[in-house]
Amino acid sequence: MENSRFSEGLKKLKEIDGTAGQKVIDSLQVIAPDLAKYTIEFPFGDIYQRKGLDLKSREIATIAALTALGHCLPQLNVHINGALNVGCKPEEIVETIIQMAVYAGFPAALNGMFVAKEVFIERGIIKA
Repeated sequence: MENSRFSEGLKKLKEIDGTAGQKVIDSLQVIAPDLAKYTIEFPFGDIYQRKGLDLKSREIATIAALTALGHCLPQLNVHINGALNVGCKPEEIVETIIQMAVYAGFPAALNGMFVAKEVFIERGIIKA
């Protein structure tokens, strides 16, 4: 039986990421089902449930962090899609990534922007 952290986390994950988050969770089942469970329970069952920030703000913060890290491009793709799903405007996402050029450097910002471009093309926001 699923605990409430897991069930609430899974609900929040679907609200933000639609099927993309579920695909990540499903892909872990064969090798690390506990990691899949922790990925739902902690970030989405605990942190994303907090009242201090709305989902748009949380996704902007996540895009900034993943861009700054520079080596999380698949996760950045998921969260750019998630940000759009919860109402962030493409311009907000672009500005967040540009801001990271100051703090994380141009290579990280460029890599992040190329991920945003890919997502925007896939979603028909811009043309290739």
